[in-house]
Amino acid sequence: MDLKSLIRDIPDFPKPGILFRDITTLLRDRQGLRYTIDFFAEKCLEVDLNIDYVIGMESRGFIFGTPLAYKLGAGFIPVRKKGKLPAAVHSIEYELEYGTDCLEVHQDALHPDSRVLIVDDLIATGGTASATAKLVQQIGCELVGFGFIIELRDLQGRKHLPDVPIISLVQY
Repeated sequence: MDLKSLIRDIPDFPKPGILFRDITTLLRDRQGLRYTIDFFAEKCLEVDLNIDYVIGMESRGFIFGTPLAYKLGAGFIPVRKKGKLPAAVHSIEYELEYGTDCLEVHQDALHPDSRVLIVDDLIATGGTASATAKLVQQIGCELVGFGFIIELRDLQGRKHLPDVPIISLVQY
């Protein structure tokens, strides 16, 4: 299946000069969505990651991470923006192009030595994925890979990530 044909391009969003890759058109297509999750799971099984948990980054990582965890027989852990989780959290601040942001995960969500796959819809510069990886490693978990639906190769996000398998289903 041609996943690119199910991803809509929106020029000049959210600002002039940006070409936004919109996954809502992929999500609404029942065969495309099923294929995406099945293909994603197949790719994870090919590299034999043997994961305990899939971590989805807010918010589109939740969309793909939860069914992927189900298919892989793993648990799902959400990583949220600051202030969104109700119990005690581990947190990490990271640099953005114009300032900083913060990600959090519940302190009781992950056990040290757990094998973790980090999932999001898209990798661009790699900043959020890199911060999530650092958070996971600070907890003492083993980061075994990353999974993305879309990879924007020109932005070279991979070079900011740890040396683990990186799965991307569609590259631009």
